[in-house]
Amino acid sequence: MERRKFIINTVAASAGILTYSSLGANILEYKDAIIGHGSHRYKIDLNWGALNPTYYPVNDCHEMVQDSKGRILLLTNHTKNNVIVYDRSGKLLETWGTDYPGAHGLTLNVENGEDFLYIADNNRHEVIKTTIDGKVVQVFSYPKESGNYTSKKQYIPTETAIAANGDLYIADGYGAQYIMRYNAKGELLQTFGGKGDADNLFNNAHGICIDTRGGKTPELLITARQQNKLKRFTMDGEFLASIDLPGAFICRPVIKGDNVYLATIWSGDGSDGTGFISILDKENKLISAPGGCTPIYGKNGLEPMYQSIKIFTHPHDVCVDDDDNLYVAQWNSGKTYPIKLNRI
Repeated sequence: MERRKFIINTVAASAGILTYSSLGANILEYKDAIIGHGSHRYKIDLNWGALNPTYYPVNDCHEMVQDSKGRILLLTNHTKNNVIVYDRSGKLLETWGTDYPGAHGLTLNVENGEDFLYIADNNRHEVIKTTIDGKVVQVFSYPKESGNYTSKKQYIPTETAIAANGDLYIADGYGAQYIMRYNAKGELLQTFGGKGDADNLFNNAHGICIDTRGGKTPELLITARQQNKLKRFTMDGEFLASIDLPGAFICRPVIKGDNVYLATIWSGDGSDGTGFISILDKENKLISAPGGCTPIYGKNGLEPMYQSIKIFTHPHDVCVDDDDNLYVAQWNSGKTYPIKLNRI
């Protein structure tokens, strides 16, 4: 992989025009609108990170992370520039990556003071660990040794999570729905889950993260997207409980402070491609849904959620910066760049 750096002087001037033309007229009425509920409300910035697609194209913008330098990294499955690196103002800093046609999951982990990325690639059927500037360090191929797969094509990893001891958890969200657990050497330690509707199984194990909020013993938060649930597991794969989010196809959980942030596609919208952001508090209660209806809890729990205004098209990930601003990446959205939500 050859790293390519770019210094941008002229792109910013045309970015606004390019952004609005790609987003379409229906969203322009929400420019600078304030969305969200309660303590988590945001002003929409449609211009953040917009680039000239002739030089810096995107297909699906799947995920985003912030590195230790405060930079925002966007993962797209366009092989001209799989990773686009911005500063927090949305200025392009660099791009790299031409080898990830199925780039889907992006996790950042700090190891001995150095940032590393874990890229889950649907097309390559593997997870690739790289340095922050794209040098390949380690490749986790399909887990033939697990006995759960007869071919590489059955394994379609979507997301990763890394424990404090170096163990790597991989969610096979588009494949057989197993969770793979490796040690830092790349040795397969355990598999659990699989496809099904039982508590300890998954219907689209799309996202995974490690939850240590409040100093508790670490737990896994794993998406069961088609079931409108987050499922809690021990680090050894034992089911603990479910968090129901009716009306929401959840992509991956992102934890910042006491809150869990989720890009959610509205499961009641058919094929229209809509969605909203879900924000849970430390008790795993939905407290704000930017772009969605007001969360209401009744005697049977959370009332089904729905999109209230069409700002997002297939929101796929949320990145939370140091000031609690949100950056929303979208897939199948007309090759649009991310939308920023400035917290107010």
